[in-house]
Amino acid sequence: MQIDIEVNNQTLSARKGETILEALAGEGIQIPTLCRLEDFTPTGACRLCVVEVEGRDHLVPACSYPVEEWMKIRTHSPRVIEARKMIVELLLSNHPDDCLYCERNGHCELQRLAEELNIRERRLSGRKSRTNLDLSSPGIVYDPSKCVLCSRCVRICEENQQVSTLDFTGRGNTTAVSAAMGKDLNFSNCIQCGQCIMVCPTGALHDKSYLDAIQQAVNREDMTTVVHYAPSVAVSLAEELGMKPGKDMSGLINRALKKIGFDKVYDGTFASEIYVMEEAAELADRIDKGDALPVISSSCPAWVKEAEQKYPDLLPHLSTVKSPEQIAGSIIKRYCLESSDRGQNDIFSVAISPCPAKKFEAQRQEMTHQGISDIDAVMTTRELARLIKLYGVDMHAIEPAAADQPFNKDRSAARLTASLGGTNEAILRTLYYKITGKDLKNPRISKMRGARNTKYFSFQMENQDLNFAALSPLGDIRELMEDMRNEQVTHHYVEVMACKGGCINGGGQPFHHSSQTVRSRMKAIHNQEDKMDTRFIHHSPEVKRFYSDYLDHPNGEEARKLLHTRFSARDVLL
Repeated sequence: MQIDIEVNNQTLSARKGETILEALAGEGIQIPTLCRLEDFTPTGACRLCVVEVEGRDHLVPACSYPVEEWMKIRTHSPRVIEARKMIVELLLSNHPDDCLYCERNGHCELQRLAEELNIRERRLSGRKSRTNLDLSSPGIVYDPSKCVLCSRCVRICEENQQVSTLDFTGRGNTTAVSAAMGKDLNFSNCIQCGQCIMVCPTGALHDKSYLDAIQQAVNREDMTTVVHYAPSVAVSLAEELGMKPGKDMSGLINRALKKIGFDKVYDGTFASEIYVMEEAAELADRIDKGDALPVISSSCPAWVKEAEQKYPDLLPHLSTVKSPEQIAGSIIKRYCLESSDRGQNDIFSVAISPCPAKKFEAQRQEMTHQGISDIDAVMTTRELARLIKLYGVDMHAIEPAAADQPFNKDRSAARLTASLGGTNEAILRTLYYKITGKDLKNPRISKMRGARNTKYFSFQMENQDLNFAALSPLGDIRELMEDMRNEQVTHHYVEVMACKGGCINGGGQPFHHSSQTVRSRMKAIHNQEDKMDTRFIHHSPEVKRFYSDYLDHPNGEEARKLLHTRFSARDVLL
């Protein structure tokens, strides 16, 4: 039902039941806020969105106050602007004065609000917060001194992910956000997904950077530096560099990384192809034996850590296949040596990933060989953009280049794995061929596409109904896990992604404030795949050649030694 409201002396139409903030946003009027999260119940905690409503003695929070017919609203009256300025000035009064050195400089919402409200002098001086950095985590740094208590990280961790690592402690001016019992993140149940980083308005939570170590390796003449990037990075990097969103950046990434000084640049799509081949073979084997079904995907390290600490009894259902990044790392250090006199210590392998959880994964003991990590350093999409700018590479001026062999494929069905449901779609095509000896007539599986958090698909092969599922974020998998414990699940394969929408919305991707951005990335992935001539990974000449030269066949003895791993129960403080 539409109703009329008056905003700044103009009559506007609004939908009954929506909040003032929603109604004004639909009319192109932006109201500042720090605590609001899209699709979350509003809290009105920060009070920055206050507006003046005729007949009300006090200013009201636009994010939680519903519209009423013929309500008269003033969004930027002197009283409103002064209230907003006072709130921001209070936040700045004890905030560290290190904007020039801050990870979020130029992307900080508090900084932006100060600029928009024309705050150009310090009227209020408070005692600066003196807290220690939490550097314990391999993927995330927490700086409590920059926390503005907006509650975003607490809510995304509790409501979206249902991990509940962070919460408020203390009262009054001692209120703070911390992990259980005030311990460091590394002692908590944090899964390193980085969604808290994505919603943090300041630099209180940010990536743990290994760029210094990467630069040192690039400059060493006695070191072969190898870099490989995930398919999701190629479709999202453009946003961070001011280019057209959804643009396929593979060729430009190859050229830029060569200019920076990497000896070998590999497209991670090939490793994703190997992942799909191994996953399909393992699934076919378990279906044939009727053993440990459903198979649950293992490509998301944040989900794997959550399973280890919350569902240890269900670990036998996890696929033993390493993630695509770790597969790439294993292959590079075993088979991509330039000469026989160079060993693993002479190669510095860098993975570019959409997720800080990959930094945690790279340090797992299971991902080492003879005490040497398969991947030496991980950087996120945002860090890649920072590295490109640091080395002065103009992405608008350079020409695309091919990646180095054998990882030189930049267009493949394996790119689908970047979005939720894509792994199901890619695996199903190969599984169907493995079981029937034929290719699917229509490889596009519409039920595994779109922006839904849960996707289901059933398919008949050889007179057997096979059921597939894809779920994200982690908050949406609890019911399924309990059903599995009660043996009430009929699925054969379950794809789980910790981040909503999959890796295209990982915690290391460019910052955004709209679900439309995620849908645009997903659409770009699907559009690229739909235009390919070859859409079946099992027909890839490069994949066939790789198995013929090194591993014989998927899920075979040699493949299991190199490309598979193990998972075990993990104890955490709380």
